[in-house]
Amino acid sequence: MNRRSPFSYQCNQCGRCCHNQVITLSPYDIIRIARASGISTGEAVAKYTIRRGSILKFEQDGSCAALHRTSCTIHSGRPLACRLYPLGLEHHQQTAERYLRLEPAAGSSGIYGTYGTVDDFLRDQAADLYFAMNRRYGSLLDICRKRIAELTDFEMIEPREFWRVAVREALAESNFDFNPLIEALFDPDSLGHGADSDVEFVEHHLKEIEQRIRDETDPATLAVAAVMLAVSLGYSPTEVVSPRP
Repeated sequence: MNRRSPFSYQCNQCGRCCHNQVITLSPYDIIRIARASGISTGEAVAKYTIRRGSILKFEQDGSCAALHRTSCTIHSGRPLACRLYPLGLEHHQQTAERYLRLEPAAGSSGIYGTYGTVDDFLRDQAADLYFAMNRRYGSLLDICRKRIAELTDFEMIEPREFWRVAVREALAESNFDFNPLIEALFDPDSLGHGADSDVEFVEHHLKEIEQRIRDETDPATLAVAAVMLAVSLGYSPTEVVSPRP
């Protein structure tokens, strides 16, 4: 499906889709969750996420950490993946968006239809702002690649092993090493910037992260942070390894 494809969906707030999911979170998702909750990004990471802020937390009963009965307590700041549901998104840095209609959650009372288009649905969900902010964060990946290339002699270090270790460390849910770039990416409030709008706040955050990337002297730290960022934006880890053509 593309943006012109016929599609509509009526959510009837049954809460069935808010159970037993794996929802990846971008830095912008964390900012919006924190603002909707009235707490800091660091507190939002601790309360609503796992894997250092990159995955939404679900409780032992399978329910989302932000769900109260059948209502989302962070609805105004819900993550992009929740806004897209029941659409799935396949995209790469080099290719156009492609949408998939997901199977409904068991017992869901949502209603699928063809009363509009995918584009209409995305507009109603305010998804394009999320796409735009994620593209801005995605621009950091090229900066990471270039800095890693400056610091690493891949004639002496085997590239596949270097990136294999980085992917393993980035995706670890426990026993991982502290990574200052990941901490800064997913807890922007800790950097002390204020702004009148989330968009302006993101620009301050991006400038700070870019400078930290350029100042970083450990290629392993950069690689792990780059993989984590790529995955949080919905890209495959392999897209970090090869720069855009």
